[in-house]
Amino acid sequence: MTSTWHRDTLSIDQKLALKTAAGNLGREFDGIFGVETIERFLHSSYDDFAGRAVIMNYLPLLAERFARQRLRALAKVEGKALTGTPVVLFLCTHNAGRSQMALGFFTHLAGDRALAWSGGSEPAGTINPAAIEAMAERGIDISGEYPKPWTDEIVRAADVVITMGCGDACPVFPGRRYEEWVLDDPAGKTIDEIRPVRDQIEHRVRNLLTEITAPGPV
Repeated sequence: MTSTWHRDTLSIDQKLALKTAAGNLGREFDGIFGVETIERFLHSSYDDFAGRAVIMNYLPLLAERFARQRLRALAKVEGKALTGTPVVLFLCTHNAGRSQMALGFFTHLAGDRALAWSGGSEPAGTINPAAIEAMAERGIDISGEYPKPWTDEIVRAADVVITMGCGDACPVFPGRRYEEWVLDDPAGKTIDEIRPVRDQIEHRVRNLLTEITAPGPV
C-alpha cells in the first residue's frame, strides 16, 4: 500500500486517533470490507485533507468521517448495502456555500426518507461563514460540515446528481440523473446577498425531495 502521508510526521495523538478511526470503521464494516480496503480509504482520505487543513488536530476525525461516507458509497455500488433509499449528491466548486446549504436543507427535511452528500471540484479550507449564518436563520446548523472532494464511488452511488456551477469539472457517469441548478456563488457575498440564494436552494430542495420520495404507481 502506497500513500503520501508519513507516519513519522504525525504526532502521537494523531497516530492514536487514526488507529482508533481504523478500529471504528473496521467494526462498522466488518464482513463487508477487509482491513486493507478500510485502511486504504482512511489513509487516502487523510491525505486529501492534510494538504489544505486549517486545524491539523481535526484531520483524523475528518478522515474517518469521509472514509465512512466513501465506504458506504462503495458498499452500495457493489451491491453490499441495498437499502432502496434514494441518494442525492450536491456538487459545486468549493463545497463551501451552495452545495453545503443544499445538503443542510435536504438532510433537515428528508429525515430517513432519502440521503444526501456533497462535494466540490476544488474544495475550500472551511465552510463560508456567511452561509453558516444564513442557514442558522432557518434553524439549520451546518457549522459541523467540511468542504470535501467527490470520488468515483460517491458519484456512482448517487441516484441524482445536482451540479451548481462546477462546469466541465463535474463528473458524469451513465445511469445517473443530472440537474444543473443555476445559482449565484455565495463566495465573497454578504449575508444580505446570500439570503436570496439560500431561499432559492430551499425551494429547489423541497421540490426535489417531494419528487424523489413520492410513491410510485401501485
